[in-house]
Amino acid sequence: MPTSATAKPKLLALAWPIFVEQGLRVLIGTVDTIMVSHLGDDAVAGVGVAAQVFTLFLIIFAFIGIGSSVVITHHLGAKDRVGADRTSITAIAANTWIGVLASVLVWSLAGPMLGLMGLSAAPMAFAKPFLVLMGGTLFLEAMNGAISATLRAHTHTKDAMWVTAGQNVLNVIGNCLLLFGLCGFPKLGVVGVAISGVVSRVVASIALWIVLEWRTHLRLRVKDFFTIQREKLGHILHIGLPAAGEHTSWWLAFMVITRFIAELGGSALATQQYTMNIVRWVILMNVSIGLGTEIVTGHLIGAGQFDEAYRGLLRSVRLGFKCAIIGALLIAVAAPWLLGMFTSDPLIIATGVLLLRMGLMIEPGRVFNVIVINSLRATGDARFPVFVGLTVMWGVWVPLSWLLGLKLGWGMPGIWCAMACDEWIRGLLMYWRWRTWRWLPYAERSRASAQEKALAEAQNAGVSEG
Repeated sequence: MPTSATAKPKLLALAWPIFVEQGLRVLIGTVDTIMVSHLGDDAVAGVGVAAQVFTLFLIIFAFIGIGSSVVITHHLGAKDRVGADRTSITAIAANTWIGVLASVLVWSLAGPMLGLMGLSAAPMAFAKPFLVLMGGTLFLEAMNGAISATLRAHTHTKDAMWVTAGQNVLNVIGNCLLLFGLCGFPKLGVVGVAISGVVSRVVASIALWIVLEWRTHLRLRVKDFFTIQREKLGHILHIGLPAAGEHTSWWLAFMVITRFIAELGGSALATQQYTMNIVRWVILMNVSIGLGTEIVTGHLIGAGQFDEAYRGLLRSVRLGFKCAIIGALLIAVAAPWLLGMFTSDPLIIATGVLLLRMGLMIEPGRVFNVIVINSLRATGDARFPVFVGLTVMWGVWVPLSWLLGLKLGWGMPGIWCAMACDEWIRGLLMYWRWRTWRWLPYAERSRASAQEKALAEAQNAGVSEG
């Protein structure tokens, strides 16, 4: 039977289902925001800040998914299916336990966490119950993330897309029933939105388990959750921990900046929530290209095809630039109408239009970060993005946001100017790293390691059969 390791994955065939899947995930948040906006801007601000705390933990979970996806593609590129499966089992089990710990932490400390974000009493009334309910099921997100990473590494990107589509449908139906009290259901407001999200997440988790076994014939037993292989976990963490550091650093910096925005008032918080819900769609196009390129690069590194990996990344960057410019331009033109979907406040709309049009100078710079960084990780060069990220985010983005946004009184436009500086500085450094081939020694080590593991797995299998 042929496996996914025998066929060279194609970028567009991988990227478009990732785009749809990730788009549907974004749509969940967008739909929630539109529906919650009927309760007022305080509700939007509160739920938006709660979602940031929730997302911080999703980023932490992602380091297992990122690391396992890269290691699995290396095994598959080297035609080592046994090693790939053992990596998948380790990733799913480890991430589940991390998720359980996070669920307990958020459920018990939701109030203090939100207090650190500087929420006033009105948004807090909406944020706390939302975070308590959503945080209690974080372990499902952790589990789902690891399963989805395994499916993507095996190039089964369409399956995760269909599961997310079903989750969206359930989420919208649940919102209609529990937020607005349709069909005789109780009108629960923000709590209803959270309950709807929990139910749809449970169903999605069940579906992903079914798809995992169907597509990869991988079946986890209960004991696998208590016998995590340290060697495999170490390989995952070698790639995943630096990725987690870079992602976590970005989100923590963003949360600090959200704290700055909170000082500008509730309208500024609502504006940030609305604009980020819109601009996220432009980011999403390049995130999809980046994830698809990471899968292709990982397979090529495992197979020792370094020149093709180099050229493939450059093609992806050119494609990403086209998508970023076209997407940002369309949003800039349609900005008043798009913001009008969320609010009728003229001040929020005017500020939001300006921010969305500033996206024309931000999004092209972001291309390097969401595409090149993924491929650097796929080669094994995972620490450079962390070093650059920590230096620029906390040395440029955060202090410049405070200086321009608060000290000089530029407000939200000043904070977005600081964001543009951060994206372009980091992005150009990533591009320089790739063009100078400084990732090659890491790629050669990753290739050699995958070959050694494949040989060891084959020898172990031979001994077992003997």
